[in-house]
Amino acid sequence: MSVHKIYIDDLKIDAIIGILEEERTTPQRLIVNVVIEYHRESDYFINYAHVVELIQERLQNKRYGLLEDAIKDIMLHLKEDYLPIKSIKMKISKPDILENCVVGVELFTQY
Repeated sequence: MSVHKIYIDDLKIDAIIGILEEERTTPQRLIVNVVIEYHRESDYFINYAHVVELIQERLQNKRYGLLEDAIKDIMLHLKEDYLPIKSIKMKISKPDILENCVVGVELFTQY
């Protein structure tokens, strides 16, 4: 059994996310970065296209209040879909919310 990593870098998604009034009505650009570490046995693999679809679907349809809630929910669904996942590191950034910086939240979870 070997350990493999999947990287998804700079996935751009427009979504309603945040707790401020203007964030609840107008989609904003998000940038998602993910590292998934998993045990690979024989022909088993994690479909990174499915991972991207899951992230996009949840962010565009759930309308989370906090980035933290979005990350936890997405990680939960990824782990449910792919049991051999050993760890997930996910960062969601809001590049346009503040004029002079990019803000974001990152979470690392080992299973």
